[in-house]
Amino acid sequence: MTTLTKRDTVAGAALVTIAITISGSGFGLVRDVLLARWFGAQASTDAFLVAWTVPETAFCLVVEGAMSLVMVPMFSRALTEAGSVRAVVGATLPRVVTVLSIGSAAVALGAPLLVPAIAPGLADPALAVACTRLTAVTVLAFGVAGYVSAALRAHHVFAAPAAIHLAYNAGIIGLMWTLRDRLGIVGAAAGVALGSVLMVLVQLPSYLRHVGRPRLGPRSWSRSGFAFAAVAPIVVYTLGRQSQVYVERFLGSGLPAGAISHLNYAQKLAQLPMLVALLVCTVTFPRLARAMAAGDLPVARRRFAADLRVVAGLILLGAAYLFVFARPVVATLLERGAFTAADTASTAAIVRVYALGLLGHALVGLATRPYFAAGRPAWYPALAVGVGVAVNAVLATASVARFGVTGIAAANGIGIAVAAALLLAGLRRREVGVAPGLVAAAVGRAAGAAGAAGLAGWFTGRLLDGLGPAAVSVVGGVVVLGVYAVGLKLVGYER
Repeated sequence: MTTLTKRDTVAGAALVTIAITISGSGFGLVRDVLLARWFGAQASTDAFLVAWTVPETAFCLVVEGAMSLVMVPMFSRALTEAGSVRAVVGATLPRVVTVLSIGSAAVALGAPLLVPAIAPGLADPALAVACTRLTAVTVLAFGVAGYVSAALRAHHVFAAPAAIHLAYNAGIIGLMWTLRDRLGIVGAAAGVALGSVLMVLVQLPSYLRHVGRPRLGPRSWSRSGFAFAAVAPIVVYTLGRQSQVYVERFLGSGLPAGAISHLNYAQKLAQLPMLVALLVCTVTFPRLARAMAAGDLPVARRRFAADLRVVAGLILLGAAYLFVFARPVVATLLERGAFTAADTASTAAIVRVYALGLLGHALVGLATRPYFAAGRPAWYPALAVGVGVAVNAVLATASVARFGVTGIAAANGIGIAVAAALLLAGLRRREVGVAPGLVAAAVGRAAGAAGAAGLAGWFTGRLLDGLGPAAVSVVGGVVVLGVYAVGLKLVGYER
């Protein structure tokens, strides 16, 4: 019988995770297509998206943030030292659920104050308040889902955690479809609440099989309180990252109705390549955490270097494609029903700007992991992201009057690039010791190949100008991918 190597195990887990998550993202794309078709880009969708700020923040905070960056290393150490995480679960889960329940209740009760704070110029604040009270349940549900995901990933179980995107979007689509005639956009908010609960339920069978019920009683693991000491810097860091959305919606609420919706549609499309790229880091993060916990720094450095090459390679491919083919992609996916050609033009312009900032967003997600993988509170990521948000807010405020939504999007890209540069520079002083030359080589070579692929795509688009947007999008994608693959081969890009 052949024994699988660690590389085979990581590759297999990555493929399973990517396949399931892409399926969930496909449902997310269907969700956005249906949202655009049924509701377009108008005052009601702006109100719903302001309410959607709550689950967006909660997801970043408790699923991708605290529950991943704190609990995965904590569970990994428990497995290394005690062989089980049940004692840790018994010591931490009750307090986690209590804090999350208070958070959900606070959002629901404080919705009339929260909505004008996020979007003071919103045309229909009452609708946004009603939707916010429904989406408040996501604070609790996302937190529990993230906790369960962290426990499973520490056990190197990735299929069930990857399925949360599928469950979440299935819930939204289901209620948006069945309730749209009776409740309008409020049906979509109800779907968000249902989807968050399904995120927990879809993982429970796997959780009970691999982790089991918590071992309640006295704290049998001496470090069970550590997670709460480490949460504060992660909370500040995550809220700092999410502040970019708050800047966009705060300023966008003062623009004509539909501006927030255009920013949202563009952001969702631009995030697709970043989601795929960062999935690799999701799979490898437990191994990075274990290597750093064991003091095996050479392994940790090789892990980060490999992740950097994969992330840079994937994200620059997506950026090149979206920058060139933004308009036909938006037209193919969204331009139907209530979503007009004018909506397509505005959304496509934002997609192009967002595409230029994708690398910065991906590098921030990648560079943050070594800071938290060591299992010690790290405030530097929060500081770096805070500087980036400040740059974003200043530039967006200065440019919104003249450039509107594209000015807001450009400020987002510049701000996140500043944060990424600060985080990568700070890694030189960390245990992983990331050298600037490593980053420059990976990004520089991939960027050269992406530039050539984008240029080839532009010529292809000109040649296919008479065809429909769907044909242009597909053929253009094949050309960009082919030229990019050849370009990476020519520059000797390592995989």
